[in-house]
Amino acid sequence: MASGKDGAAAGVSGVSSAYSTALAARRRSYGPNTSLSYEQPLMIVRGHGTYLYDDQGVQYLDCINNVSHVGHANAEVAASASAQLHTLNTNSRYLHPDLPLYTELLLSTLNSTSDKSLHSGNKGSSAGGCSDISDGCGSGGGNCSRGGYSGSNTRRSSSSSNVTFPGIQPQSQPQCQQQQQSQPPSSSPTISQPNLEVLYLVCSGSEANDLALRIIAAARPGATHIAVMGGAYHGHTSALIQVSPYKFWGQGGTGRQPHVHVVPCPDPYRGDNLDGRAAARAALAAAARAGGQLGAFLCESVLSCGGQVVLPQGYLKELYDELRSAGVLLVADEVQCGFGRCGRAFWGFQTQGVAPDIVTMGKPIGNGYPLAALATTRELAAAFSAPGMEYFNTYGGSTAAVAAGLAVLRVIQRDGLQHHAQRVGEFILSGLRRLRATYEVVGDVRGLGLFLGIEIVRDKASKRHAPATARWLKERMKARRVLLSTDGPYDNVLKIKPPLVFGIREAEMLLGQLSEVLERELTADVLHQLNQREDEVWASVYGPRYLQYRENERMLYSGLPHARL
Repeated sequence: MASGKDGAAAGVSGVSSAYSTALAARRRSYGPNTSLSYEQPLMIVRGHGTYLYDDQGVQYLDCINNVSHVGHANAEVAASASAQLHTLNTNSRYLHPDLPLYTELLLSTLNSTSDKSLHSGNKGSSAGGCSDISDGCGSGGGNCSRGGYSGSNTRRSSSSSNVTFPGIQPQSQPQCQQQQQSQPPSSSPTISQPNLEVLYLVCSGSEANDLALRIIAAARPGATHIAVMGGAYHGHTSALIQVSPYKFWGQGGTGRQPHVHVVPCPDPYRGDNLDGRAAARAALAAAARAGGQLGAFLCESVLSCGGQVVLPQGYLKELYDELRSAGVLLVADEVQCGFGRCGRAFWGFQTQGVAPDIVTMGKPIGNGYPLAALATTRELAAAFSAPGMEYFNTYGGSTAAVAAGLAVLRVIQRDGLQHHAQRVGEFILSGLRRLRATYEVVGDVRGLGLFLGIEIVRDKASKRHAPATARWLKERMKARRVLLSTDGPYDNVLKIKPPLVFGIREAEMLLGQLSEVLERELTADVLHQLNQREDEVWASVYGPRYLQYRENERMLYSGLPHARL
């Protein structure tokens, strides 16, 4: 969440004339309710691996860009898209062999019955990859090598070359797989077969989630109510704003619509709302009290805008089972947590052992190229197509988009980035736990793989949210050339979602700089000033939002046994 509409005061000192010109031009001609990060915005002109560079050549460690999944300016993805653009870029109304190749590869990861959802076609290969991906983040490109993540500038000769997935025999086995044949990621629950057999390609996560709403409406025409998770954000269309508490209860929001029911976000840190079955029953009852019928439940498998929350193990399965027995469709929003980021599994829903009816994905799927997707069952696709209206998306499924998507899958698989995310994420979590044991403002640390959060509080006893302190920490880390961001309903969670090529060396830099800020800069005087600021922002912004969430919780569970266990 940005700290302001343009993030900077009118007079910014110590910057170039080009910076000042660009900032003034943006203010003059770009949408006024868009945002820039940081009190003094960065003018970023180049990216490489997990680093960003400003107009003065200053290097920043990027700990938050979950779009450049396989690294900024990844050479292989860029070459793949460029080669296709130089050959042909047209829409999906023309037959092209790469489109069905891509859809079947992507569907194969969704229908895996364990955490080994992305692996070589060679018998015995693991989902993980080279255990020697240990530090350094080169081009963010390609090959594992002993001693560090080196990247690759390999160019593709065709968009389907060297893709090594279930059912496709690799041309040659990468060195990292030769070195590492028997170390899969740590175990995840076995899941029942989701049977997701149909894929639609679109251009953004918002388009994918909007399409999900259309499919739900077609498949459940009489069940017009929908349940969502507290703090959720699902996209920027008008329909999606209505199902995004992050927006409709946020600044400028118009509140909850009668057909939308908000399931209180589980809070393992405070021990609140941990009963998935009770949450499902409450949502069903709320829809009935409103004179409607619940048609779908839309939820991220790991909560991002909700505050980097890992759902308690078994919570989502309890909720899914209860809702599915009532005929409710289950939608997993994987836009931010998918494609191996969670480490233990390729998809977040696989860590919970559930089988969604619809899965939406976006952001990292094309490493920055406009691409997103929706996967569903054949039955739901048939219901959507039954009226006879064509679904067409001008750029969804274009040949260049598919080329980028294939390259991303190829790099993730070949370089073992899912296992790498697990390994580096565990290293970061271990370091964050040491900080939590030392500093009073570090309330909770949590996450899976390279999907991590640090909840900042006023003190451990009260666990009171501390958004001003979190924002201050973000700014001080930026001054040390480490980029973080804040999120959550009360903006007090530092989020860590870097490119998956983020290595141990980068993790050590992140932990070291954060430790320095907490130890040397967060003095008693600074903390006293921040606590005064906390009182101000809580009274004006976050306090009313907190009361809104609590009132929703009271209403949802009205007449039912409360689930705050």
